[in-house]
Amino acid sequence: MTTATTRHSERRISPVFLGILAVTAVTGWATWTGFAEQPGFSVFLFVTAAWIVSLCLHEYAHARTALHSGDISVGAKGYLTLNPLKYTHALLSIVLPVIFVIMGGIGLPGGAVFIERGRIQGRWRHSLISAAGPLTNVLFAIVCTAPFWLDALDGVPADFRLALAFLALLQVTAAILNFLPVPGLDGYGVIEPWLSYNLKRQVEPFAPFGLLFVFALLWLPAVNGVFFDVVDSILKSLGIHEFETYCGQELYRFWQGTNEFCQVSQ
Repeated sequence: MTTATTRHSERRISPVFLGILAVTAVTGWATWTGFAEQPGFSVFLFVTAAWIVSLCLHEYAHARTALHSGDISVGAKGYLTLNPLKYTHALLSIVLPVIFVIMGGIGLPGGAVFIERGRIQGRWRHSLISAAGPLTNVLFAIVCTAPFWLDALDGVPADFRLALAFLALLQVTAAILNFLPVPGLDGYGVIEPWLSYNLKRQVEPFAPFGLLFVFALLWLPAVNGVFFDVVDSILKSLGIHEFETYCGQELYRFWQGTNEFCQVSQ
């Protein structure tokens, strides 16, 4: 087993991640109980902390899959500790995704951990390493939407329900964006091992700009509309209606005030 070649300290969960997890739990409790005088503030902290947890798990999934595929270097790099500060680019992996959640309610993909691909044999393994991250977002979305599609919302406070709906929206958008076959994103990493050498060489220079290209497209009203129509359709199939994600985002942006429509709906 490749895990035998990594030291226990390289796999110990980081206090930084445990701290973020604690913030998620405390603010989730505050959102559930209505402890805070300003419910939007607790929702903001809860969703943001939970989103960072999902980013950490996303990167961890890449690293853990790479470890079992032959890249034992991920342990020494600190990727197995779930510490967001150990990622190759904390700005791309954590800071920018959080900023775009605040600005636009979009689960922007983060920067991937650095995998030493030369240590890994087999195209399927390379594809699985790339797919592991967005599959984590899919799993996170299923967990967030479980109370909705299981019809288990009795007794769930409105603020907590709306926070879950918005968090589910972020996970679905992150999964879709990550799976796009655009250079620089995980979706391209899934298909890259199966492409010809010449095609990969031609595409390689565009990889650093793939994420910027996707983000620029989302600023176009027509593209943005189609994208969120797809997202809303997926969420609706999981029991979450559009007004719940809308009101969840309104509650998250507590500094803007709560829309009267959402106050009536609650």
